Amino acid sequence: MFLHIAGLLHIAGFIIGALLLAAYRLIKAPAQQDSDDRWSLKDLILASALTLFAELALIRWVATEVRVFAYVKNLALLLCFLGFGVGCALSARKARWQAAVISLLGLIMIVRLPWRGPEVMESLSQYLGAAQDVEIWATHAAHDVLGFGLAITVTAILLVLITFIFIPIGQTVSRQLELAPRPLYGYSWNLAGSVIGILAFFAVSWMALPPTFWFTIVLAAMAFLQPKRGNALRISAALVPVLLLLFDRSTPDHFNLWTPYQQIELDDKFSPNGELLGTEINVNHTGYQIVVNLSPDFLVRHPALLKEAPENNPYNLPFRFAVSNPSVLIVGSGTGNDVAAALRHNSRSVDAVEIDPKILELGKSRHPERPYSDPRVITHLTDARAFMKRTSARYDLILFGLLDSHTQMSDYSNMRLDNFVYTEESFREAKALLAPDGVMFVKFQVNHSFVGQRLAEMLTHAFGKHPTVFFADSSYSTSATCFAISADGQVESRLAADSGLQEFVRSGHLNFSNESAVDASTVGAKTIDATTVDITTDDWPYLYHQGHWIPGIFYLLSGLVVALAAMFYFRIPEARSRVPSLFFFGMGAGFLLLETQVVSRLALYFGTTWQVNGFVIAAILSALLLANYVVEHRKVDWPRWASLLGILGGIAFAYFVPFNRIPGSAATVGSIAALIFAIPIFFAGLLFASEFRVTASPAAALGANILGAVVGGLLENASLVIGLKALLLVAAVLYCLAGAGLRFTTARTRA
Repeated sequence: MFLHIAGLLHIAGFIIGALLLAAYRLIKAPAQQDSDDRWSLKDLILASALTLFAELALIRWVATEVRVFAYVKNLALLLCFLGFGVGCALSARKARWQAAVISLLGLIMIVRLPWRGPEVMESLSQYLGAAQDVEIWATHAAHDVLGFGLAITVTAILLVLITFIFIPIGQTVSRQLELAPRPLYGYSWNLAGSVIGILAFFAVSWMALPPTFWFTIVLAAMAFLQPKRGNALRISAALVPVLLLLFDRSTPDHFNLWTPYQQIELDDKFSPNGELLGTEINVNHTGYQIVVNLSPDFLVRHPALLKEAPENNPYNLPFRFAVSNPSVLIVGSGTGNDVAAALRHNSRSVDAVEIDPKILELGKSRHPERPYSDPRVITHLTDARAFMKRTSARYDLILFGLLDSHTQMSDYSNMRLDNFVYTEESFREAKALLAPDGVMFVKFQVNHSFVGQRLAEMLTHAFGKHPTVFFADSSYSTSATCFAISADGQVESRLAADSGLQEFVRSGHLNFSNESAVDASTVGAKTIDATTVDITTDDWPYLYHQGHWIPGIFYLLSGLVVALAAMFYFRIPEARSRVPSLFFFGMGAGFLLLETQVVSRLALYFGTTWQVNGFVIAAILSALLLANYVVEHRKVDWPRWASLLGILGGIAFAYFVPFNRIPGSAATVGSIAALIFAIPIFFAGLLFASEFRVTASPAAALGANILGAVVGGLLENASLVIGLKALLLVAAVLYCLAGAGLRFTTARTRA
């Protein structure tokens, strides 16, 4: 019934939306002058906050509804930048708010199409994500040229719509900067509004509010920015179809949650007599976890559920390798299946680490075995690497529990949430936490052989010997490829002592090794075709990329962004009439790469949690505000060359400092890293503010800066080839380019 009601609401929303789009075309908006020449601090702050809030909202929503965008999330960010930059070029014209609302409504209508909308968006992800050199969950090789062409067409339409949404926001912000009493005064309030927008979105994320709230806030902000009431009402009318289209059915047994990281969809499954059999959990519309009940009493009542022997279930297998009554660390404890298994095997203590608060809450409230209520279990709501750096405990079993990510670490980079978990440094840190007889057990869903081979080789590098690798199938719970290894001979001794375990491992053994020699324990094993793979490290943490190259999908989508930028450039006379400032362009490109570095480096020490990401971005903007204050209140101009040297010197310092060799806790090293990265950020703020204060056209300067950020975002993909640290060198080159632009501008002014 609820599904039927939701479908009717979606159809009603689509029809109302179509009628509203027609009305927008037929009924002209009240006459309005080309630009509002009234300085308004309120409008500047609200438009600046709207910029960041709408960016984050669209990035998260589009990445959820169109799964392939979740793996190249900064693509949507670059389109937001592009639209804002185009708006800066059009600052003298009437703000195109109606076009923005039409684009937002059209975007939602396409993505939430009532008739096979989810299937259309999923097919788009299937075609675009079919490359075999990058792992994108639940996609497969596709060779349908027509289907691929249609996917490209739909994607291009979505990109255009996202861009149009931000054009009037850029027009409003840049126009207010032009009208500000002083350019730097206006820019400071622009930064302050941006901080407000970031904090507002992180607040709605913390409260787990759904997209209906996000887009209500976006449309309300657009309405408040209208100088005439009639225009505000026209924009507000779009709320009706938007809310209807975004409505999701909700029952006690089937509902959606929006966590700070992802969208979760729960669906309870019941037996004919009404007993709960399990709960399927989807993330971004694809399978993620299954909450299962493996208690002996339950399995006796439902003997047909589990085809394999209970001791060979993937959740029970790790404990066949460990010592009796082990102390256990579970990395990625999720809803509690691994925790429940640890308790069934009489573990004396369990540290359960989970990053998503809503996943943890679901485990506490809905897991049938109630594992999180046991006093032996201590939960840690944090990032896995951050916990391993912080703890001093020793464990008999460290279990990586199907910790694979469907989402990105940050909206400002293309790294996935679990990238720093599966690196050689991470496995070495985990090894250091093992007790003398300790075992590390990694479970993973290996869809591409290079991922399995990479995991096996990383463990080999960390332990100095090959792991035992095998596949464990299950008819009830999630199947997994398993990697078992110990520093001493614990794994080997348990295999020797347990003939049943030895036979099970032998029957499912997977050989990811490139070595031609195969020892006796792997006779009869399934050999995986594999070529040499690169080990993932903290500098190149791309587990899901086959090698040091940029996957085809990145070239394809980046090409669409470049084509879109070129289209706007050649269609806007204001953009063609003046060459963008090389100085402000280089500053924008360099700063985006520097910002990416700060987010990724500090995530290593403080975690990839949403709180850390929000704090880091807000802190960066606050540092720029401080630089503005210094420039605005300093009686003597700060030398430009000194600021440029400060930027380059700070980048060089950050590049050459060996953070991994600095003694102390993770918090201490992270704080030192934050202080070092603050040097180039602060000097970049000083240099930018010094020039922005005296620029003839703040709108043109901001537009060039934003378009530079688009290029910087595209250049971030180079980290897939050269690693994260080398991006600092690219940023240094871009800042040198900005310095050359500054010198050229100064020479031309003197002439």
